[in-house]
This record gives sequence, structure tokens and C-alpha cells, in this order.
Amino acid sequence: MPPSPAPNPAYGTLTTAGKSTNIVWHHSTVTRSARAHQRGHRSAILWFTGLSGSGKSTLANAVNSALFEQGLACYVLDGDNIRHGLCKDLGFSDADREENIRRIGEVARLFLDAGVVVLTAFVSPFKADRDRVRALVGDGDFVEIFCDAGLEVCEQRDTKGLYAKARAGEIKDFTGISSPYEAPEQPELRVDTGTRTLEDCVSEVLAELQARGILTQENA
Repeated sequence: MPPSPAPNPAYGTLTTAGKSTNIVWHHSTVTRSARAHQRGHRSAILWFTGLSGSGKSTLANAVNSALFEQGLACYVLDGDNIRHGLCKDLGFSDADREENIRRIGEVARLFLDAGVVVLTAFVSPFKADRDRVRALVGDGDFVEIFCDAGLEVCEQRDTKGLYAKARAGEIKDFTGISSPYEAPEQPELRVDTGTRTLEDCVSEVLAELQARGILTQENA
């Protein structure tokens, strides 16, 4: 029999996980590096964070389209979509927000291992939660993209009418109004989504990905 593969540093030698017992991590015979070689690009987690209305989903989807057109395997995990299924049991308390991001981080890590550039669009208001996701993966795998739009701009957009409801007291624990947003202090990329055009913002993200070797000249 061939020797057992070395344990994944991200998982260690865990035999328990939460309430589950007597489990071990099974390593795929097709590795992440093999997938990268086949597809001609490496995988990464692009973590878009910002206030509601800052343009996270719009920018993430536009970048996703650009990457897809250039032949990359990519997928967007959107906050509302996730709460329709995987996290439909969670509310918006601090504890539920933490659990929401924990689950997303684990899903994003699976996409990373599958060789996909996964783009996540979540408010993810707490720095500690974002840092926990970063700690799940290797150096360079987590690219935090701060969609920097001021509260006034986000309220003016208010496409869902959420800020108006929050101001009226109809929505509790709403980020930016009755719950804090901890802006990234040192994100890999800060994008001024409050004043710049979508096209400019997409170009800025693509340039960052090219600088990091995620998007190469062969892909472009």
C-alpha cells in the first residue's frame, strides 16, 4: 500500500470537529496543484466586504464575469443567496453573523481546494470573523477587497429600502445604523466603490489579481 499522504496543515490531524467524533480528513487523489496545472491558473478566495449598498455584489459579479470570459473557473457566493439555503436558520445577531461567516469561510476553503477562484460578497462586519477565514488558508490565498463607500452614499442607493427601515426601527442589528462595521485596516485592496465607475473598479481588481499571479498574461 502507498504511504498515507501528509496531513493538510490547514486541518492538522483532527479526529473531531465540533460535535462530530471519530472523523478524519480524507485527502483527494486529485490535488489542488493538479487542478491548477490543468486549468492554467491558481485558485483564490476574493473576499469582498463593505456596508450594505457599497457595491459588493455588483462588483463581485462583474469581476466574476470578466474572469469567466478569460477562461478561469470562478464562482460567486452571495450573501442573500447563502441565506436562502445554507444559512437560512441564522438571523443577524452578532453570534449569528459570526456563524454565517464561519460557514462561508469553510465553503470558500472547499472551493479553493477545488481549484476555483471563489468570490464572496458579504457585509462581514467584524474584523475577527474575516481574520478567522484568512487563517483557514495559506498565505496569498485570501484577498480581502474593501468596497469603500460611505454611509451617506449607501443610504442614497438603498436599493432594498433597508436603511430606511433600520432608521425607523423596523430592522434591528443593522450594520452601519444599530450595529457596527469594522472596516479593514490593511486589506489587500481598497476600492472606492462610492465614487468610481463599475468599469474602473473591475479594472482595479483585475490589475490586483494580475499582480498577485492569479490572473496571468496567458489568461488575459
